Amino acid sequence: MLSHPTAAITVDAELFAPSGALADTRGRLLRDLRISVIDRCNFRCTYCMPKSVFDKDYQFLPKSELLSFEEITRMTRLFAAHGVNKIRLTGGEPLLRKNLEVLIEMLAALKTHDGKALDLTLTTNASLLAKKAKALKAAGLQRVTVSLDSLDETVFRAMNDVDFSVADVLKGIAAAHDAGFALIKINMVVKKGVNDQDIVAMARRFKGSGHIVRFIEFMDVGTSNGWRMDDVVPSAEIVRMISAEMPLIEAEPNYTGEVAERWAYADGSGEIGVISSVTQAFCSTCTRARLSTEGKLYTCLFAQSGHDLRALMRSGKSDEQIAAAIGLIWNQREDRYSEIRTEETARTKKIEMSYIGG
Repeated sequence: MLSHPTAAITVDAELFAPSGALADTRGRLLRDLRISVIDRCNFRCTYCMPKSVFDKDYQFLPKSELLSFEEITRMTRLFAAHGVNKIRLTGGEPLLRKNLEVLIEMLAALKTHDGKALDLTLTTNASLLAKKAKALKAAGLQRVTVSLDSLDETVFRAMNDVDFSVADVLKGIAAAHDAGFALIKINMVVKKGVNDQDIVAMARRFKGSGHIVRFIEFMDVGTSNGWRMDDVVPSAEIVRMISAEMPLIEAEPNYTGEVAERWAYADGSGEIGVISSVTQAFCSTCTRARLSTEGKLYTCLFAQSGHDLRALMRSGKSDEQIAAAIGLIWNQREDRYSEIRTEETARTKKIEMSYIGG
């Protein structure tokens, strides 16, 4: 198993009492928590978990090192007290976590700092979504995001590298819709020379469906995907390609800090999103923290180290002490990786996306 650096946490500092308005050094509030519930995945996507690294001998975390559902719920409650109102469950592939609907039911019972329901979402490759969609909805999951990098069978099978078909992903999306998930987002990571020829086809396929396709610039997350700037298709080019066939109009963001830039179809038949971490960094409005599978807190997707919150829980620290640690960590946050990214920084060793979540 690869080691994951951990930064020291001070719990005896002046308490950061949860106030619902915790800000970092740049004034960015803590609003979103992404929780990786498992480090395993049944895909071997070339930009995330390439077989050259994640082969049959790769040692994933033993079950004892994963946060339990009770630990995840406790941590979520403390983050909500600090102002988090959106929870996204990720992985790896989160639906591989046994009885995930039990965790969702536990999280759905929690409230935000001002007493509202948490915005509870999940990102999945949809390989198990057709089987689990109804149970997820019944447990209280509100929204689903599905990863689908091409509608071309040959391209998609090559990218997921386990011969999983487009048709089965589409079945998962249909099952989620039938289960009552009204707004489904489809994420397409675009890599030049690999699947960029499928951009317009993807937009056309979901135009008018009520679902939103989000085109994501190929990013240097982790150190296993061989990222190069030459592989990036700028989001501005993606918008231009789609708009040339299906005219687009720029739309206002739904909220401050929204990851995707919104573009609506001029004929009113829906919208797309583009996520431009490489060419149009949005660090200045980033409100996201990430909790890894084994309970380490990361304050940036491109982080090199995390803070071990699981150790605090399992050593008997009180809620007040753990809340103070969370407050101290976020209050000292300075991250702005995408604003200072260069070919050189892109080669620095970073936590893999399959471990920290997307």
